[in-house]
Amino acid sequence: MSAPRALRSAVFLDRDGTLTCESDWVRSAADLALLDGAIEAVRALERGGYAVVVITNQSAVARGLVTESELAAIHAELAARFANAGAPLDAIYACPHHPTEGFAPYRRECDCRKPKSGLLERAARELELDLARSWIVGDAERDLAAGAGLGVRGILVGTGKGVAELARMRAAGREPTFAADVRAAAERILAANRRATETSARGPDTTDREATDQGK
Repeated sequence: MSAPRALRSAVFLDRDGTLTCESDWVRSAADLALLDGAIEAVRALERGGYAVVVITNQSAVARGLVTESELAAIHAELAARFANAGAPLDAIYACPHHPTEGFAPYRRECDCRKPKSGLLERAARELELDLARSWIVGDAERDLAAGAGLGVRGILVGTGKGVAELARMRAAGREPTFAADVRAAAERILAANRRATETSARGPDTTDREATDQGK
């Protein structure tokens, strides 16, 4: 009997304002503009062993600005740009709904629009991901909230809406983990993984001895 497959760690990335330039609406692939460092960030995470998954709210569909097939074409182009640069994305998941704006059948409450966690849960099932060892990176508090209830650690980036979101969260007494951009967030994630690996390699006995020595 074969052993069960090990679950992969993942980094979930927001699209607009995190990987791509923030704009009013992306209506075609021609509107996509990657942020500086986005390709390098995805490449580094992929080489570090992470599944890299885009999780994005796209209410442009609900509002009638793009169709689902047009959105799929936009995301096919996005995936191709990363793949051609040696930084493949594992998957892109998009919520087309909005609870109050747009037209039926997309104007409705759903479980996939961030800050709800439905897309992360779906990705975890379909891609066999370990949410407890995963991260989510975005430029809005709702991105971080989508992962928080699942034990997914979050990093707010300063691109897109991120600086304004940071100020708003701090004013409300909430201090998120913050990085200047997605490349800095990737570096932080990989550094945390290295520290965890080194601690695990030393083992509990070494950690206990170090703690004892420091207490002398």
